[in-house]
Amino acid sequence: MNWTQIADVATMSGGILYLMPILLLIALTVSIERFLFLNRMVRLGNEAALAVEDLPNLQGRALAEIAEKSAFPFRAILEGPVRFPHIKDSGRLSEILQEAVMRQVPVLDKRLWILDTTVTLAPLLGLLGTIIGMFHAFQVLNNAAQNPTLITGSVAEALLATAAGLIIAIVGLVAFNGLHNRMRYVVHQMETLRTMLINRLEGLDHSHALIHSEAQPLIYAAAEA
Repeated sequence: MNWTQIADVATMSGGILYLMPILLLIALTVSIERFLFLNRMVRLGNEAALAVEDLPNLQGRALAEIAEKSAFPFRAILEGPVRFPHIKDSGRLSEILQEAVMRQVPVLDKRLWILDTTVTLAPLLGLLGTIIGMFHAFQVLNNAAQNPTLITGSVAEALLATAAGLIIAIVGLVAFNGLHNRMRYVVHQMETLRTMLINRLEGLDHSHALIHSEAQPLIYAAAEA
């Protein structure tokens, strides 16, 4: 099939086939960019976790130095105890760190909606192109008696739009699921880092923990009664 035939098929689909390379280029661009970005985030998350793992507690300048060397999005979490050194309650610190995690998640999810839209849009456009092409195919029915292969060839050309849309959707769907799983892993790293910081907090209200533990038998006894 030469370029003239390809142009004729694309024209018969109402110009839909001209959009397919653009959608494929968009899907591949977003996939590669997000893949490189999230892979870098995974590496930075592992480095931050290893650095915090060596800390016995959150006192001193050690955590501040680790935060300064870290990059987005883990720096925002590590800066939590540094910005609020007066907080000694694990529950309160957990809420502050959770806020930092939630603020970073939309940035990780950035541009994935484009890939999701491409996965949905490509097969629909392909189907539309096939429908438009079928209208042209039916117009040759009057000449089908002289050339029976004319109608079948036109139908086959009309189906190219659907095939192109499905190929783009398959590629985009695999990439989207892989990137979404990668993003969830980075969020898991942030949650793990948040837990590590809380576990290394000094100056907890041990009396509160003691009262809570002593109150458990009373709660169970009341429930059994």
